[in-house]
Amino acid sequence: MPESRIGKEFYDSGDYFENRGTTHLVDHDSPFQRYRVAKVLEIHAPGPDDRLVDLGCGWGTFDFALADQVGSIVGVDFSRRSIEICEARLAETPVGNVRFLCADGGDTGLESAAYDVVLAADLFEHLYPEDSARVAREAFRILAPGGRFVTWTPHRGHVLEMLKNNDIVLKRDVSHVDYKSMARMKELLADAGFEIERAYYAESHVPGLRTAERLLQRVVPFLRRRIAVLGRKPAPSAGL
Repeated sequence: MPESRIGKEFYDSGDYFENRGTTHLVDHDSPFQRYRVAKVLEIHAPGPDDRLVDLGCGWGTFDFALADQVGSIVGVDFSRRSIEICEARLAETPVGNVRFLCADGGDTGLESAAYDVVLAADLFEHLYPEDSARVAREAFRILAPGGRFVTWTPHRGHVLEMLKNNDIVLKRDVSHVDYKSMARMKELLADAGFEIERAYYAESHVPGLRTAERLLQRVVPFLRRRIAVLGRKPAPSAGL
């Protein structure tokens, strides 16, 4: 019997944002979150005047981490609980250039061609195939010509993901409904109209394993931890 579709209700009514069994996801200053921010900035570092949209902002990790590095940030999540958590933190520590929006990542309602960078870090594994295509198209719509779409998602073929998905040692994350391959991520962005500027596998944050991944991932597929793809919205052709 097929599993029930995971949607807003799962994230709003469950304990997804309150209790994940560990603190590394909730703690913005944990080694894991510092690793995520650093590795995503390696894909593309936004400029000091850039207008950024963070799709699937979750706990607002990137929004607060990048606030002093960019012109403005809009954190978007379709979970009302996510936005409540982000806005509560914003009320405690006001940041003038950050705001949060509860909206579908595939239909944000944001102005077209108005942003310089769209970020989707650890989002695509939570999206069903049809929603993934909508999100990629929406990122293209809201980006200005020359704008970048930064994507970061786990590689299902990595040894840790294989263990998790079979409930061996680690517990499966049921919210990861559709892992994408490198080929699929590149296809999603290209189909939406992006030019692919960069596409590579990035190592994990686990000491020891990280070193093995860095040295061997080109030839050993199960050591490819994260998929990083950067898309650029092309400028209109001259005369059009």
